[in-house]
Amino acid sequence: MIHGTPRGFRDILPEEALAREALADAVRRVFSDHGYLPVETPLLESREVLERAGRIRGVPFQLIDADDRLLMLRPDLTLPIARLVAGRMGEGDLPARLRYAAPVVREQRSLSGEARQFTQLGVELVGAPDGEAEAEVVGILMETLGAVGLSGCTVVCGSVRPLAAAIGAADVSRAEADRILALVHSSDLVGLDAFVASLDVPDAAAAALRGLPRSMGGVEALDAVDALLAAAGVAEADRGTAELRALAGAVASGPVPLAFDFSIVNSFDYYTGLVFKAFAPGFSSSVASGGRYDAVLANLDVPAVGACGFALSLERLQGALDVRDGGGDDRPLRIAVPKGSLFGPCVDLLEAVGLPVDDLREPGRRLVVTAGDVEYVIVRATDAPAFVAWGGADCGVCGTDSLFEADLDLVQLEDLRFGACRFVVAEPAGSAGAADAAFARRGSYRVATKYPRVTQAYFDSIGCPVDILALHGNIELGPIVGMADRIVDITATGTTLRENDLVVVADDVMDCSARFFAGPAAFRSDARIRALGARLRDAVEKG
Repeated sequence: MIHGTPRGFRDILPEEALAREALADAVRRVFSDHGYLPVETPLLESREVLERAGRIRGVPFQLIDADDRLLMLRPDLTLPIARLVAGRMGEGDLPARLRYAAPVVREQRSLSGEARQFTQLGVELVGAPDGEAEAEVVGILMETLGAVGLSGCTVVCGSVRPLAAAIGAADVSRAEADRILALVHSSDLVGLDAFVASLDVPDAAAAALRGLPRSMGGVEALDAVDALLAAAGVAEADRGTAELRALAGAVASGPVPLAFDFSIVNSFDYYTGLVFKAFAPGFSSSVASGGRYDAVLANLDVPAVGACGFALSLERLQGALDVRDGGGDDRPLRIAVPKGSLFGPCVDLLEAVGLPVDDLREPGRRLVVTAGDVEYVIVRATDAPAFVAWGGADCGVCGTDSLFEADLDLVQLEDLRFGACRFVVAEPAGSAGAADAAFARRGSYRVATKYPRVTQAYFDSIGCPVDILALHGNIELGPIVGMADRIVDITATGTTLRENDLVVVADDVMDCSARFFAGPAAFRSDARIRALGARLRDAVEKG
């Protein structure tokens, strides 16, 4: 018998545990040297209390205790520490400088390869004067990155205030505002462009909504944000850029460069101003994240108290150090190029923007083609998102469908306007009415598809129950042999449907085209990706 651990959890043996201990000690020394004192909170928390402090994304592990209270395993440490401050500390205890090192647990998608338990090392500064808190906390993060031996890192800052101001200037509905925030949160800049274009808002406000998440760089990014918001009629005091300029000045002599990127939105909804992430060269995820979260304490009835903090992931710190030790932070720009129907147009477009593609056009059996300072990784379109998300490539090209099905943390940058196709619902031509009769009897449609997430999202959008049969090919057979009532599939010309005597009953499931996308860490720390995205956008606009 194999005595294993549940999915997403693992044992740590002495050699690795010693390395983790040494790394955590180095972080702890920096925190302690700045006067931060340790606190501990329970592993289990009241879900009701934490949800009062801030909305929690995802489905955390939860249980009901003997008192019939709904409890949850803590998904992070910031909310529990805010609860601790609200319940155990008074005005005389502030400012409070608190540090922690503890495991947290979050539910992840099945078979995603992501850990469900990891260790956070962090600090929270509660009750310090505005401006001073942000500079102190970001400065400590910079010092910590150096103390653990991570060179070449970048701390990238944004703020929730500019986007909130742009949404206010656009005067959109609550539902429209939520959609804008969701698109920015998911880093779907292509979808954001399309959605904003569909709104009836002033041109200047639309330009601000589209332009803010694409504003990045040094202090010049703040100039661009100010220009966009000024044109939209937002007063200087409401833009949120003044405190970012002050922060840039305060940490200008720090050991790690500071950059700005207004597409950054952290995973929880409690940030009220500054948000920031730290990225290490060659590593596919941020190693730290944090920000200003005054609203959390206000939700817990602690009035007019500012709070700022960050958390490092011990596992990601170790992963970034492994990349450094393996030399993975110094290699050509790696692009995931899709096989199949998207391959030819993708190569043509890469050539049009000046990349060397002669060897890529005829790769033979090679899966990796190196050409100058670019490395092409040839993959299935459906696998391209995973290669980029997990650091096998820095950026790539695939269809909208592959990105949606993968549901990974990626930045969708440009619609490349080739590979156009659409999803449809189809059924056998000779079985008109059979699917509806089965629905009346069963209460749901039975649908065969290679795209279960797309299919579920469509039927959810029309409020219709569906039983999905996930197949890997020849899904047209599903209704032909009686396994399913209908299919959901991609079509460009409809030829395959006609040849199998299938007719379309709905054609508004999803429109697809090729998109250029990148890993969030690579995009925010590698200027080559941003430059390539701009060149691709110019080439596409010129036809």
